[in-house]
Amino acid sequence: MISVKEKIAYGLGDTASNIIFQTVMMFLMLYYTDVVGLSPAVVGTLFLVVRLFDAITDPVMGNLADKTQSRFGHFRPYLLWLALPFALISILAFTTPELEGTDKIIYAFTTYTLLMVAYTAINIPYCSLGGVLTSDVKERVSVQSYRFVFGMLGGVIVAGCTMPMVEYFGQGDNAKGYQYTMTAMSLLGLVLFLLCFFGTKERVEQPPEQNLSLFKSLKTLIKNDQWRVLCAAALFLLTGQVLRLTLGVYYVKYYLGQEDLITSFMTLGVVASMVGCACAQALAKRFCKIKAYISLQLIAAGICIASYFISPDNITLAFAAFILWKFFLDMATPLLWAKMADTIDYGHHKTGVRITGLVYSGVIFFIKMGVALGGAIAGWLLSFYNYQAQTMQSLDTQQGILLSFTIIPAFGSLFVAFIMRKYTLNNAQLASIQASLKTSAS
Repeated sequence: MISVKEKIAYGLGDTASNIIFQTVMMFLMLYYTDVVGLSPAVVGTLFLVVRLFDAITDPVMGNLADKTQSRFGHFRPYLLWLALPFALISILAFTTPELEGTDKIIYAFTTYTLLMVAYTAINIPYCSLGGVLTSDVKERVSVQSYRFVFGMLGGVIVAGCTMPMVEYFGQGDNAKGYQYTMTAMSLLGLVLFLLCFFGTKERVEQPPEQNLSLFKSLKTLIKNDQWRVLCAAALFLLTGQVLRLTLGVYYVKYYLGQEDLITSFMTLGVVASMVGCACAQALAKRFCKIKAYISLQLIAAGICIASYFISPDNITLAFAAFILWKFFLDMATPLLWAKMADTIDYGHHKTGVRITGLVYSGVIFFIKMGVALGGAIAGWLLSFYNYQAQTMQSLDTQQGILLSFTIIPAFGSLFVAFIMRKYTLNNAQLASIQASLKTSAS
């Protein structure tokens, strides 16, 4: 059993990660369009192009972490080594220098690329750490539940504090406000990563004789059919989720016409996510994790579709629908991440090779591609519906925002539900796999 103290320490690492991840999902599009002055189409393309680098950096980082040997383990040392560089680059990404035209675009591409590389370098080892804290299947769900409750705490900080802090620090100068806000949040993230480093311990070891090249490790990884299912599910899940979250501020500001309620809308959504994550362990104890996950995706899709029919005058119902969507969607999140650790055992049993970092980095790559596609599609849709920053939107644009915020994201969850029908690692099969691994190790 892992102590509650260690689970909390591990969760604080995701609080730190989500201070950046949630900021990118909720506010980076708005920052680029309404503060920096970039067009939505350019921003959408930026999100997608930069993510293509992840096709290289993610597997390289996963393989590097697997091969890292230190007195702190394979994955923990990266939290110590990279916490400060990650904080500094985060501040640069939300700094607006006095540039014009193409120079602004170049600066945005450069700093966003650096931010994503830094995020990869610290987040993949952090996520992989969750796979070596314990080999107990039930404890894995518990660890991930703690992780995402505290991860969503980072989302609460971002959703609840970003706009008020921008106003406080900026005093009418939003560029200055965003820079100072991100400075404060980055320093907090730095401290939380260090607490995660000092409060956790790696316990599950890879076979000592294992030393594969990146190419051979990738060939082994591709043979893991259950890992492939999770990759496909992650891509569609995050595409729909990020599309909806990115357009959330536009939905409240321009469709509901309640700009002053943006902070409340986003914050309540993240609080609902925390509650949902906290319920995941109890759900996993009572029901099949696979069937529960599929059901939650179908419920989330239904809420998205129903939201299309909510009148802009019915603010309470609009809030309730968003809160329920976040609750059910993120109740499934710890289940997904626990499944990643399960596919590591499955792959080890099937191939004789244990590649923790590469398994996580592979799924994370598809998660980040989903984030990129969701953000890119949001920008392209805003451009398609003739969105103009800081002005009253036409009725066609408002309807476009509504459609893009409700119906289109629903397809993401529907595709995930369909894909997860191919996932077969239930508790009975995992128990058999782990027993076999223990026998072969002894």
